[in-house]
Amino acid sequence: MNPRFAFVAAPLLVLAYGVIRILDGLDGSRGPGLAWTTGHLAFLAALALFVPIFWEMRRMANRDALSTVSAVMGTVGVLAASAQFVIDIVVGFLSADHAAMGVLFDRIQAVPGVSLAIYDGGPYLFYLGQLALVVQLAVIGRVKAWTPVLVLFDLVLPIVDRDFIPLGAIFLLVSFISLARGIAPTAEPVAAHAARRAVTHA
Repeated sequence: MNPRFAFVAAPLLVLAYGVIRILDGLDGSRGPGLAWTTGHLAFLAALALFVPIFWEMRRMANRDALSTVSAVMGTVGVLAASAQFVIDIVVGFLSADHAAMGVLFDRIQAVPGVSLAIYDGGPYLFYLGQLALVVQLAVIGRVKAWTPVLVLFDLVLPIVDRDFIPLGAIFLLVSFISLARGIAPTAEPVAAHAARRAVTHA
């Protein structure tokens, strides 16, 4: 996968999730239904793209110990957040209405360790790892100083109000476009380069 694609597609998928989430709540409740499932699938796809994004950011940061720890932390956060969204989707399928979803969520979160690992703790590693990588890239001059500021806006806005997720995603898109521009072009395979030279000089 072209890493530049991931840097653009991930924020757009988060944007899609945020917009669908708002539309799903227009009737006064969210889920279950098509909007609930579609929005969660969009965010799951975004989370999957964040894994190569984190490791590309580690490469851009020269693969040092700090960037490696941040990438690992972010990846663990992706796994925790993905588990949460998979649970949300399954609960949506199993529930007849929003009230029934609440009952199932309570049962799941009552399982020892689940609340901390999947809801209250684990997913925050995703955000901390992401911010740590961007800050490190800014410190070493690989991205502009304002890039981590935009990423921070993306992380803080949903805490203020989750309806701000689309706005945060736009900030994230702008910052990630800046990051994507810093990705070195993929090196041409040696064999292909040699073959072309042979044809040129024949």
